[in-house]
Amino acid sequence: MVEHLSPEEKENIEIVFSRLVNNPKGLYALIDYLNFKGDGTSEKETYNGQGWGLLQVLQGISPYSRDIVASFVDRAKILLTQRVRNSPPDRNEQKWLKGWLNRVDTYLE
Repeated sequence: MVEHLSPEEKENIEIVFSRLVNNPKGLYALIDYLNFKGDGTSEKETYNGQGWGLLQVLQGISPYSRDIVASFVDRAKILLTQRVRNSPPDRNEQKWLKGWLNRVDTYLE
């Protein structure tokens, strides 16, 4: 997932990933989001060049976040909302957004 990133970006993602893996809620978030929206390395996981996969979520989280799981949830919601805005109108992805956001909220439970 990170082979094409700069060393600094890789390091940040490794820190965020490690913090999530070592948190029961974070581990659930990682596993579910990966299965739910993919790893973020496929062109099929983008609209208008903007992705919504796990990689993009991790890229948007500060490694020094006070609440790593809440940061994951916030970033995922931003990306999923952005996905809907960027999606082709004929796909009507707005109809799924509420369910997606509710699913991401389960990472905090």
